[in-house]
Amino acid sequence: MPPQTVCHTSALHRVKVLLPMPFDAPFDYAAADPKPAPGTIVRVPLGKHLRVAVLWDDDEKPVAGKKPVADKRLKPVDSVLDAPPMSGKMRHFIAWVAHYTLSPLGAVLRMALPAQVVDAAAPTQTVCVLAGDPPAKLTKARRKVLDAAQRLGPSTVASLAKAADVSDGVVRGLVKSKTLSTREISRDKPYDQPDPDRQGPDLREEQQIAATQLRAAVLKAAFAPILLEGVTGSGKTEVYFEAVAQALRHEGGQVLVMLPEIALTSQWLDRFEARFGARPVEWHSDLSPAERRRAWHGVASGSARIVVGARSALFLPFRDLRLLVVDEEHDPSFKQEEGVLYNARDMAVVRARFEACPIVLSTATPALETLLNARDGRYGHLVLAARHGAAQLPTISAIDLRSTPPETGDWLAPPLAEAISQTLAEGEQVLLFLNRRGYAPLTLCRTCGVRLECPHCTAWLVEHRYKRQVQCHHCGFSMPADPDCASCGGTDSMVACGPGVERVAEEVMRRWPQARLDVMTSDTITSPAKTRELVARIEAGAADIIVGTQIITKGYHFPKLTLVGVVDADLGLRGGDLRAGERCWQQMVQVAGRAGRAERAGHVFLQTYDPSHPVTRALIEGDREAFLTREIEERERAGMPPFGRLAGVILSGPDLDAVSAAGKALARAAPMQPGISVYGPAPAPLARLRGQHRHRLLIQTARKQPIQTIVQTWISQVKLPSSVRLRIDVDPYSFL
Repeated sequence: MPPQTVCHTSALHRVKVLLPMPFDAPFDYAAADPKPAPGTIVRVPLGKHLRVAVLWDDDEKPVAGKKPVADKRLKPVDSVLDAPPMSGKMRHFIAWVAHYTLSPLGAVLRMALPAQVVDAAAPTQTVCVLAGDPPAKLTKARRKVLDAAQRLGPSTVASLAKAADVSDGVVRGLVKSKTLSTREISRDKPYDQPDPDRQGPDLREEQQIAATQLRAAVLKAAFAPILLEGVTGSGKTEVYFEAVAQALRHEGGQVLVMLPEIALTSQWLDRFEARFGARPVEWHSDLSPAERRRAWHGVASGSARIVVGARSALFLPFRDLRLLVVDEEHDPSFKQEEGVLYNARDMAVVRARFEACPIVLSTATPALETLLNARDGRYGHLVLAARHGAAQLPTISAIDLRSTPPETGDWLAPPLAEAISQTLAEGEQVLLFLNRRGYAPLTLCRTCGVRLECPHCTAWLVEHRYKRQVQCHHCGFSMPADPDCASCGGTDSMVACGPGVERVAEEVMRRWPQARLDVMTSDTITSPAKTRELVARIEAGAADIIVGTQIITKGYHFPKLTLVGVVDADLGLRGGDLRAGERCWQQMVQVAGRAGRAERAGHVFLQTYDPSHPVTRALIEGDREAFLTREIEERERAGMPPFGRLAGVILSGPDLDAVSAAGKALARAAPMQPGISVYGPAPAPLARLRGQHRHRLLIQTARKQPIQTIVQTWISQVKLPSSVRLRIDVDPYSFL
């Protein structure tokens, strides 16, 4: 249906309208009788354009000293869109996120109200349906058309003619005689509905106990955060599938499953289809505009019963959300680092509270915040301690690179190389993990020593030998790789330093030329289709050695993979990040978990220069509790999250002096109260990004202090120049 144009001749009402733009508050507009309710999606004029917006709640307190716009100057609402209204729960959630993240209210709304999706009309087609009595002259051809129409239901002229094996003219004649009538219907096919009662795999006793508790939580239809913790390969997905099934048994009940990178989870989608007999509705950035429109409206109407998506799926307009699942809840990909800065895992817990439904946080390596919430009783805690079936957890060994280094020019130490040869001889698969894309992280001139740096960022250019380019992994700048030095003119003087996955793959091809090799990185997997193709090849045993970055850790199950080699186990421990140890622990456990997931035993080698490091030692000894206890004690002693609060203040601009002066002005106005510490300003580790100079300040407060109010009061005291941009990152995950 077309939007309903508002009549401007009747009595007008003042209404609040929030636009999906970076505005802090709604604007006043005029709406005619009957006054539309809050949540109504409308089209309103703004400047010279019409914008999609939402009628907001009329509970905003007037700003002191600010007079409202006179009635006669109010612009009228142009039209009401034929779209389900935004629920009060969703509006309150948007307002909560805006307040917590210190983001403009309209910027958060933009994530929930993508105008190009909401305002897009579904394509239609003309179909014929039985409408009247048969014509007086009922020929054989006409009878065949009527039989086809009764059998097929609403059908196009062409499809009816084809089904009846007659010409289009016969069908059109029946329309003319009013035996058939025509109408417009959407071209969108209805989504296949999952079958919650379809038989799933048999669960062992430990899984059954956990599944029973999750089903009970869904039946209660109340907010209940639950940590589902299980070792890699323990069958966590099958357990929470039982909760999904319970939610789908409720008429109209909807489910959201969030995954850190949806384009990389083809195996999960296949497992879901095998369990429920239908694919879930997907929501992620790789969808076409038509697919996004169809999914958004399907969620809003309730026809999309289960959605699997990345973090942006959290802002979809569910009608009756009965269950929310965050899979791999520890994954840092859930933190959005552009636009509105928020952690989708934490905001998912908030949305579940507003929707009064349970939320399952599933992982083998819980985030410290999640684990402490479970230990303190704020979250439920279900544990799967054993792998599914006969599979056992792999053994983990360290290779001390100080005593057994690789040969000159190589990156794989002799013990790992020997294990690779033995594994290949036994017909099993090998995974070599290095969380560094490209061929080499640094290229320099052996003559003059100049290093290739990005012209826009404080970062080295990374060589990508497959593409014959050097690239910046922060802004995307690239240029052809040149063996000659542009600085000193040295011929063939540019040399690659350090290994990336491409360099490791090069060594693999040289040392095991008969082995079938696949490289799995975000450079080689650029679409869901390519992901499915590669994963299917590895799963079928058509690859012998896989070299990959962190995307290989995303829950894949390869039955023949028995050996994992971590090329640089120290890489994630460098840099002094607050969460460096925790993230390295999680990543190593996850990548180790790819080994030995079937009946064959698995083994993991960690190449390291520091086998005595607490993270490495805990991995080798399998002493998870020792690592966590140490990490918790250090955080608590320093008052760091989750025992304290942090917020980053990032200043950026094209003029370094202006950015530096703005940072000093903020430092002078910093709050001086007990329990509050402000660090900086200092150049960010990435001091220049996309041509913008960057300085950072960090504020630390006690856990119970209102950090949002403190930060708002602080920054309101300093007037920054228009050339300097200020961003606030509450609960920062990255300190770059």
